[in-house]
Amino acid sequence: MSEAAAPPTRPELPGVARASVRGQLVYHPRPEQYLEVVQALREASFVMCSDLCGVDYLRHPGRELPEGVSPERFEVVVQLLSFDLAERVTIRLQVAESAPACPSICHVYPGAEAMEREAFDMFGIVFTDHPDLTRILMPEDWEGHPLRKDYSPGRVPVQFKEAPGPR
Repeated sequence: MSEAAAPPTRPELPGVARASVRGQLVYHPRPEQYLEVVQALREASFVMCSDLCGVDYLRHPGRELPEGVSPERFEVVVQLLSFDLAERVTIRLQVAESAPACPSICHVYPGAEAMEREAFDMFGIVFTDHPDLTRILMPEDWEGHPLRKDYSPGRVPVQFKEAPGPR
């Protein structure tokens, strides 16, 4: 007679700030806790990384964050899914403007590889230990990161012909 497996549960993550946003759990780890939180959630049945993106809060510094979490200009937002628990959790990691870098989670969620490259390409957030951190959307010789709020908008000069004559 075999014993039934214990139902999966969310891991206890002492010392990690958390909040509930519209009924969804949001973790706010410190940079040194980020990989530990990702690994603990992976082991607790959050088997799919459905999204990873960068956010630039240059013009919105006063956003709501849990007590003890200092707002930074950049944020890496990770969405993880658990099919066993039928729920989603979010990880919001604050990334400093002075050193926009955080650890890569490719070794835990291989599907995050392209998403991290996109965040690097568009925002300039460096994912340390990433296997191939190269541009994915912009040409290799492109200067800057187009989704940064301080990036000047592109402009193509338009040459108009003379106004048409009477009809």
